[in-house]
Amino acid sequence: MHITNLISQYFGKFAKKEFPTFIQKIINASYVKLMGLNMSEFKNARYYKSLNDLFTRELIIKREIDTDINTIISPTDSLITECGTLKDDIALQIKGMEYSVEELLTFYCTDNFDRLKDGSFMNFYLSPKDYHRYHAPCNFKLKKLIHVPGKLYPVNLKYLNKEFELFVQNERVILECENNGKLFYMVFVGALNVGQMVFEFENRVETNTDTKEIKVYTYDNIEITKGDCLGYFKMGSTVVMIWEKDSVQIENLLNQNVRFGQKIAKI
Repeated sequence: MHITNLISQYFGKFAKKEFPTFIQKIINASYVKLMGLNMSEFKNARYYKSLNDLFTRELIIKREIDTDINTIISPTDSLITECGTLKDDIALQIKGMEYSVEELLTFYCTDNFDRLKDGSFMNFYLSPKDYHRYHAPCNFKLKKLIHVPGKLYPVNLKYLNKEFELFVQNERVILECENNGKLFYMVFVGALNVGQMVFEFENRVETNTDTKEIKVYTYDNIEITKGDCLGYFKMGSTVVMIWEKDSVQIENLLNQNVRFGQKIAKI
């Protein structure tokens, strides 16, 4: 096991521990102040029973989303660290740092590689202060889920600039999706501290464990509605979206903060 996984497991034990109420209130209030969380759409921090509970908080004020069926919305509250057009199968984790989409998606997606060449991509970085749940960016049919064990390097800007093929090295969960016959992928990348990802439609996925085995789950009848909650990170991390060529026109959002529900592309 890599040191990043061990660190994350130990921090995860702390984060899920429910301390006596008065201590937990202090921990939560300190985290909110230190990280600069905006709690206006959530319960007061004192009501969360653990740090994990606070990390994975649900919205209590319903978020307005762009409901136009011809638009793609941001699946998360996050910073767009890179976006653009693939050069063959090459994407950027950040300017000057390339990686292969084929390596990111693994050989379990080989049949679709030709459809992705010269397609579009967008990277969403969730910082520790962000809302940690991820949602459906459009109506789609879920075809496949692939869980790839790996390291848990940080995915902040510092590491994006220094660690080659960071997304390929890290643990990740890949969703293969179809919207009106067009293919796209959502890749959820694990990160240092806790390193766990939860998917509400698939309880067999267990991340940041000792396994080295890639697991693949296929589906025949899972239809997801735009805006539905797919799951959540138990700490900040990254989502990568990849679309097949000529299927979307993405907005120029490089280095901008986006919110779940905001338009990011047009079908």
